[in-house]
Amino acid sequence: MIPFNKPFLTGKETQYIEEAVASGKISGNGDFTKKCQSFFEEKFNIKKALLTSSCTDALEMAAILLNIKEGDEIIMPSFTFVSTANAFILRGAKIIFADSKPYHPNIDETKIESLITSKTKAIVVVHYAGVACEMDTIMGLANKHNLFVVEDAAQAIDSYYKNKALGSIGHLATFSFHETKNIISGEGGLLAINEKQFIDRAEIIWEKGTNRASFFRGEISKYNWVDIGSSFLPSEVIAAFLWAQLELIDVIQKKRQLIWDAYYDKLRGLSDKKKLKLPLLPDFATNNAHMFYIVCESLEERAKLIAYLKLHNVSAVFHYLSLHESPFYIEKHDGRKLVNCDDFSDNLLRLPMFFELDLDQVELITNRLEQFYKD
Repeated sequence: MIPFNKPFLTGKETQYIEEAVASGKISGNGDFTKKCQSFFEEKFNIKKALLTSSCTDALEMAAILLNIKEGDEIIMPSFTFVSTANAFILRGAKIIFADSKPYHPNIDETKIESLITSKTKAIVVVHYAGVACEMDTIMGLANKHNLFVVEDAAQAIDSYYKNKALGSIGHLATFSFHETKNIISGEGGLLAINEKQFIDRAEIIWEKGTNRASFFRGEISKYNWVDIGSSFLPSEVIAAFLWAQLELIDVIQKKRQLIWDAYYDKLRGLSDKKKLKLPLLPDFATNNAHMFYIVCESLEERAKLIAYLKLHNVSAVFHYLSLHESPFYIEKHDGRKLVNCDDFSDNLLRLPMFFELDLDQVELITNRLEQFYKD
């Protein structure tokens, strides 16, 4: 069976973990944490980066930093993971779901302004498959209506919008290092802070609502409880694992791009024959080869294709179910039809994508797809 995902190890993870343990500092915010945070700040032009235990934690920190409260409205795509919404639901917000673009699962920026009300506090965008949303338009709307923008860049490390790194454009942004991502630490995330006004408070929220980070830098004589917060920072063990991955980011990205390109080239014939749809990349966006997906004609066709591939030892999976139609939120949604979002929910299929996937396996997978559509 060719799995859908297989975590890649660079070979230095355990060495760095041993170094972290030997240092006597494994509770977090040690040398490896600082290395990882500096890497993001320098490579991707982020003002301040804070490692977190997950992207979910980073999103929850963002909601706290924006002072989201009961009755606030947050605009975001319905085609996303539940954590994107949960972070703001936990603060009492109402989620206003927007539709996807016709040709890509990203939020349709042309639909956002009609959803803005006096209660709107923020726009949360998700760079699906590492492909940028139309950020100039979205930031323009935010400036016009005095709103904040949060980039959910969980899938978007080392991807760009008009030469700007994703995660460096919105007021706040979040990344994921879950084992399915390009760069991993098992679980793990990062909060990117691009507005100076949020930096000091972010450190306090990160350290359980205390000014502990300032204390350890020698800026104050003792630390105290000064704000709300939680235990958002990960251990040095996770940071050490992550550092081994970040050191090889260029190697990892180059191989993933090779795999992505091979899929695209071998499936172009089926796309030309209108058997399936391939990912479309806007002119303003780069591709970080996070995933390779196809879009089937119907839910029934997708189910048959998944079963067919499984029968031939290939694991392919669908992705998000529309959040606006979820059991938890369907009664809270305002009833608008989100046609494009539902189309991707029913028809999008992700193919195996991981560093150690070789080109012979890509050819086997694409041959199976050709056989399916020939039959």
